[in-house]
Amino acid sequence: MARRIEESELIINKDGSIFHLQLKPGELADNIILVGDPGRVETVVSFFDTVELERRNREFVSVTGTYKRKRFSVVATGIGTDNIDIVVNELDALVNVDFKTRTVKQVLKSLNLVRIGTSGSLQKDLPVDSCLLSKKAIGFDGLLNFYAGRDEVVDLDFEQQFKEGLNWNPLLASPYVVDASSELLDELSVNGFHQGVTISAPGFYGPQGRIIRLGIQDVDINEKISNFRHDQHRITNYEMECSAIYGLSKLLGHNAATVCAIIANRKAGEYSNDYKPVMKDLIEKVLDSLV
Repeated sequence: MARRIEESELIINKDGSIFHLQLKPGELADNIILVGDPGRVETVVSFFDTVELERRNREFVSVTGTYKRKRFSVVATGIGTDNIDIVVNELDALVNVDFKTRTVKQVLKSLNLVRIGTSGSLQKDLPVDSCLLSKKAIGFDGLLNFYAGRDEVVDLDFEQQFKEGLNWNPLLASPYVVDASSELLDELSVNGFHQGVTISAPGFYGPQGRIIRLGIQDVDINEKISNFRHDQHRITNYEMECSAIYGLSKLLGHNAATVCAIIANRKAGEYSNDYKPVMKDLIEKVLDSLV
């Protein structure tokens, strides 16, 4: 007999919508654009031909519509992998849990999740206002380590070499490394984006090596990261959501990829004068790649 998911574990609102996203089953497209900034939803929707619904709750803003006759949803996640834990689990529940019986469906659906965001480069030759497609993600947040089966979806050899190469501080969460969906990488690669390995940090300042008033444990961490190599891979950039999207998607059977506009170059000390046109062009390219 199928396990019933208790009311305290999967919270369904009185109107039949899921707790945080406030979406109902059937209101979500199979192709989903994830953005951190709720204000960026409007930019994505400006490309849509039609809009069928909009939901807002806290930082979670969701719109479903069509682009070139294909159905898309765009969902604002807010900042951080803790929010991604909410969003990806609730997106999966909307398509793979029967809300009436509170049981997992026998036939599971796979979603396409593409994050479009902003990022800071860790390599001097990866310039401001370029775009990067994340082939792999390294999670500094530790989120995936809470879930069973994490070893089956990560690159264990990369993880071990990375921890050894950086003499990883045992007080920090153990990093995890997850690949993007090969299917989505193929679809998005036609745009000629730079490609690399992305770190998702659990903060914007200390966890990304920034020093304002507080000192950090390892003042050389960004230099070590920039110089690290694993086979043909180098670490290219910091952001704050990609690793959890990749890890949870692998565990749940979804396809995930991330493309970010590079708005800062940490090695060169440069910041974009105006990245909004770059972001708008990036959004259009991603949508065109998925239709």
